Amino acid sequence: MGPSGALVELSGVGRRYSVGSNEVVALADVSLRVAAEDLVVVLGPSGSGKTTLLNIIGALDSPSEGRVVVAGQDITRASRKELFAFRRHGVSFVFQTFNLFPALTALENVEFGADAAGQDHVREVARCWIASGSPSERLTSPTSCWAASSNGSDRAPLASGNPILLADEPTGELDFQTGIQILELLHAQAHTGRAVLVVTHNREIARVADRVVELSSGHVVRDGPPEGGQLEIADLRW
Repeated sequence: MGPSGALVELSGVGRRYSVGSNEVVALADVSLRVAAEDLVVVLGPSGSGKTTLLNIIGALDSPSEGRVVVAGQDITRASRKELFAFRRHGVSFVFQTFNLFPALTALENVEFGADAAGQDHVREVARCWIASGSPSERLTSPTSCWAASSNGSDRAPLASGNPILLADEPTGELDFQTGIQILELLHAQAHTGRAVLVVTHNREIARVADRVVELSSGHVVRDGPPEGGQLEIADLRW
């Protein structure tokens, strides 16, 4: 935990890029705290800084200024070795693209993610996660046959058990029904004690969150409960 009891704590975080002679501000003075059991949706259009924010929390990118404390570790001052360990044991990612190994089966894809996180009970964890949402034949079928279901890519991070779960447009390339299943999984994970942050441009999805952080041009323009009230996942339509 960070000094405030938060699993994620950002203080005055900014991120600037140089593009030729121009400077692009991706994030500006972002302060944010996320506690265990929070399901937070980071909402905004393309280019608003959503993915940059997620990458900084997950130590895939570094801030130009500010402080980032995640799972009790100040990753703004961490060494390369410390960041490597943090990405294995502190945080898990669900990417928009499937990021599957096409030559591996569904089970093997999930096992790979759990194994990389140092799980001793990899096979048991992997089978538990994908059997709950996949027909049994998918456990041993090549992923090229069923990649559109996304089970291998979305369930490997869930199997790791890391305290922070970051999901970047997890429903973006899915049909509605599969998207609902993924949201149900993420919602359940928040209520097992993890901090879950979901990036989306879909305002309807934001309505299932405990809290919505809205970005515009790299600035936080709103941080609070969903506009119009919180919805049950079963009541979503998009």
